[in-house]
Amino acid sequence: MTITIKHRNSGEIIAQGKKGWGLFPFEGNYYISQKNLKTSGFKFSGIPGICPYKFIYFWYHFTSKNGDKVPMLGWKYWLPNPIFPFIAFRLAVPQHHPELEILKE
Repeated sequence: MTITIKHRNSGEIIAQGKKGWGLFPFEGNYYISQKNLKTSGFKFSGIPGICPYKFIYFWYHFTSKNGDKVPMLGWKYWLPNPIFPFIAFRLAVPQHHPELEILKE
């Protein structure tokens, strides 16, 4: 199955690829490898977060090519729990967010 994640307002493709290691669904989110990331619109926010079992992450803001801004749309685990290698250093986005459109083919 091919998954395409788009920013709803601009139509910009955020990620695209086969469901699996490169575009991994987990706990209601998609963890995206660099290979499957199709935008440069995510910027480091410097805002940290912590999950009790996945550990430390940082939020990323998204700005589309047409200038639409979505704060804290993505995040990345910088110090992940080693039992979850598929989340390490990958951008994550929620599967259900009003600013995102998920297409499955």
